[in-house]
Amino acid sequence: MLLLSIGLTGCAGGGEDSGPISFTADRGVADQPFPANYRPEILAFMKTYLNNPVGVHDAGIADPVQRTVGGRLRYVVCLRYSPKDTDGNYRSSRDRGILFVDGRLDRIIENAAEPCAGVTYAPFPDLEKMTR
Repeated sequence: MLLLSIGLTGCAGGGEDSGPISFTADRGVADQPFPANYRPEILAFMKTYLNNPVGVHDAGIADPVQRTVGGRLRYVVCLRYSPKDTDGNYRSSRDRGILFVDGRLDRIIENAAEPCAGVTYAPFPDLEKMTR
C-alpha cells in the first residue's frame, strides 16, 4: 500500500508541462476567436478578484488586442483601475491584462507592462459601479 501511494504522488507533482493554472483547455492554436463577451466576463471575474469591488475609481479598459503571451498569440484586454483599500483610501492606479483563450477569459496578467504597451484606454464605468 505504501508503494502505491508513493507512485501516485509522483503523478500528482508538476512536471515540465506544469505552468499557471488555466480555466480553459489551451489547444495552442494561433487562430484565436475574438472574445465577443469580454466586458461581462471581466466584470464577473473582477467582482471575485478584488477584495472590495465597491468603489473602484478611474477605471479604464482597452479594446482586445492580439499579443504573444507565453509564446502563443492570444487576445489581451488591458484594464486600469484604482481599488479601494480596507481602510477606505484608494490605492494607486493598477494596470492588469486579462488573457483570453478560445474567446473565453483565461487568467489575469499581474505585470501587464509589456502586453499592454501602447494601448488606448477608454472609460469603463461598469467597473466603477460594481457592488458586492
